[in-house]
Amino acid sequence: MSVLPIQPIPFFANKDRAFWRLQLIGWGGALILRSMSLLANNLPLTALVQPVIATITGFSISLVLSVIYRTLIRKRALVTWGLTVLALPVAVALHAFIDGWVISLWRVDADTSFAQIFVGVFYLDATLLGAWTALYYMVNFYLQVEEQNDQLIRLENQATSAQLAMLRYQLNPHFLFNTLNSISTLVLLKQTEPANAMLSRLSSFLRYTLINKPSARVTVEQEVETLQLYLDIERMRFEERLRTTFNIDAATTAGLLPSLLLQPLVENAIKYAVSQQEAGAEITVDTQLIGPMLRITVSDTGPGLQSPTTDNRLSGMTYDGGEPVSTGVGLSNIRDRLSQAYGENHRFETIEPLEGGFAVVIELPFERRETTEDMSEPARQPVQMAR
Repeated sequence: MSVLPIQPIPFFANKDRAFWRLQLIGWGGALILRSMSLLANNLPLTALVQPVIATITGFSISLVLSVIYRTLIRKRALVTWGLTVLALPVAVALHAFIDGWVISLWRVDADTSFAQIFVGVFYLDATLLGAWTALYYMVNFYLQVEEQNDQLIRLENQATSAQLAMLRYQLNPHFLFNTLNSISTLVLLKQTEPANAMLSRLSSFLRYTLINKPSARVTVEQEVETLQLYLDIERMRFEERLRTTFNIDAATTAGLLPSLLLQPLVENAIKYAVSQQEAGAEITVDTQLIGPMLRITVSDTGPGLQSPTTDNRLSGMTYDGGEPVSTGVGLSNIRDRLSQAYGENHRFETIEPLEGGFAVVIELPFERRETTEDMSEPARQPVQMAR
């Protein structure tokens, strides 16, 4: 039988509740110490009335001080500490006056004057309220720092999400332009069925890109399915010139990666390998589990690094009359997304295999989204698809 995990609640999650808890614990401890001191001196139990009244007095005065300090803590430091130095002695004097008055009423036959009693209890009350004041400011300044840190973290996360969104939304303009241009051509040629098929696949692909958040992560299996939608659209343009092979290790299908991470890599391969050669090229997507890392390789059989457009391919730019023209986001976009998502804990490398062509190797920490279906589903065989 599964046990629900217990989520600890931070002590200061509810500030008001934490304040009253500290009040009761602190003044309760002071009452116990004063009572033990009286009992240790063999005084009767009726003498416990004195520490009880003193504790109630200190508790009440500290509540008044909390209202004052709550206002002062938002002021400039000079104002805060200056008024605190003025308010604290007044509070201590009031506390000592009430304590001294109660003690003088109790000790009717004592030779000690009220002034002597007042001075005697002033030191003790100053220690208690001084410690209470220091603790109050210490806790509240700590909470202010924590709130500022939380706010800074939220702002950093928002900035990261905004940057990820910007990078994600740069993915499709060139592909979308080519696809709409192809659909327009098919319509002009009155090839209705291919145009409808391409439009339907484009709709499915765009629906996926719009539903998923820019910072969302999907499984390898979902990413491959989306990539197939994209390739089905491109295959209608290039037909037999575009050949693809997927070698997806079954152990990696549940691994998580940023959504639409592979589409720009395949788009890059189509642009610089398939479209550059009359015979086209073959694009291979391979995934492996290498220790704790998920390795993804996207390779093609194009001209590779020997092509005169190698620099353009790496930067994602082409040149028209010497002027750079953006044709997509290039590999730099993928590199930036990986840096935003994983920091230094990833690998991104472009290589030229011995057999020729061009390849991009990505390694990410292998993470999976644990679900009941994942645990109960039988292990799949490695997926090998070729088209």
